Amino acid sequence: MNREEINQTLLGCRSIGVLRGVLDSLDAQSLLTLLETLGRERPDPMLLSETFGRLWSELAREPDLLLPDAWQSHLVGRILDDENPFSLGAERGEASSMVVEQARRDLRVLRALFDLDSETLISAVERAAPELTGLWTPWTDPDFVAEDSPRHGVASKLARISDWSKVTGLLEDHYARHGAGLFGSHCAFRWSRGALAPVERPDPISLKDLIGYERDREPLRLNTRRLLLGLPAHHALLYGLPGTGKSSTVKALLNEYANEGLKLVEMAKEDLGELPQLLEVLRGRGPRFILFVDDLSFEEHEVEYKSLKALLEGSVEEPPENVRVYATSNRRNLIREAFSDREEDGSDDVHARDTMQEKLSLSARFGLRLTFPTPNQKRYLEIVRGLTKRRDIELPDDEVEKRALLWDRWHAGRSGRTARQFVDELEAELNERR
Repeated sequence: MNREEINQTLLGCRSIGVLRGVLDSLDAQSLLTLLETLGRERPDPMLLSETFGRLWSELAREPDLLLPDAWQSHLVGRILDDENPFSLGAERGEASSMVVEQARRDLRVLRALFDLDSETLISAVERAAPELTGLWTPWTDPDFVAEDSPRHGVASKLARISDWSKVTGLLEDHYARHGAGLFGSHCAFRWSRGALAPVERPDPISLKDLIGYERDREPLRLNTRRLLLGLPAHHALLYGLPGTGKSSTVKALLNEYANEGLKLVEMAKEDLGELPQLLEVLRGRGPRFILFVDDLSFEEHEVEYKSLKALLEGSVEEPPENVRVYATSNRRNLIREAFSDREEDGSDDVHARDTMQEKLSLSARFGLRLTFPTPNQKRYLEIVRGLTKRRDIELPDDEVEKRALLWDRWHAGRSGRTARQFVDELEAELNERR
């Protein structure tokens, strides 16, 4: 890589239009500074040493490598995550031909930066300043193994394609399904203090971990598939006593379909007053969202349920077609009703019956209502046997059943959660013996 090639690459980087934000990171700016130094007639060894060392340090902090070379991984990650007219337009299926054409030209320039792997840059620095020879090891991970994820899949394809002006279709498909920005790099979020916060380590529970409720959750799985396919899908209410697997089912569905573009946003009941604000953030984005409200119930004086009712049905504004509410509750009637609510005499509300019906109508607005029953002894033992088999716990069945029933008797009652806690205890005990 000679001075003329370096300066030609820098000129191309300054001309980038649509994808300009890709090079705004500290890593990219350090690399461009390094190229500017190498492009001089007499590069300063001290400046080269400081700039390359800083770049190495920044790349070493990369949390999730998409490719073996840390710089190439960083650059591809920036392309996938940057919010710009091309990526946001592709999410909505509305990227104009002008924007797509400029993106093609920008990507051709970025491919030249992608070619600057660690060995190429180290060789260029050592040629410019021989006294720096041997100071750095390449930032390539020899043990790198690509994950089975959409991001890693796109990264691998980009690494194999030499002309990035031909990859706009590949990127448009990715943005349309998985989103750009935070939506492209995360699948789970919380609504906190008026903004979306990504969940860095979502609960990894899977559907195969939920033993004993396959038939109960099947309608919700089918509903989620319809949401992903753009078909009519219901808002869903999951009712059941604590420990029956309601919340775990929702989280497992996210993990089942995250690679197909499903996202989950958890919202606390206390924040439902901010629901219109959240919906405006999600409206029109490419991915499909489950709005997850756990342990949903309201006391008589709480009015946050009115915002939820407006989303489910009844607002003058059309709800986002890419958002569905999945709520769990320990109550069939989500709003607490006292016997005094049924007594019209002596009430200050002249339309007490109408008021009561308004409260009770909230659960009816969920098109899909599922009950997760407390397991009987047979189902409880089926869950225990399934968990012990999955964890390779080798004990006689009669001993496991006897101890599982004792655990049920002395702990929080019979449930899927109780079964899992028993198997956790059993596994820990056996490992201690070993």
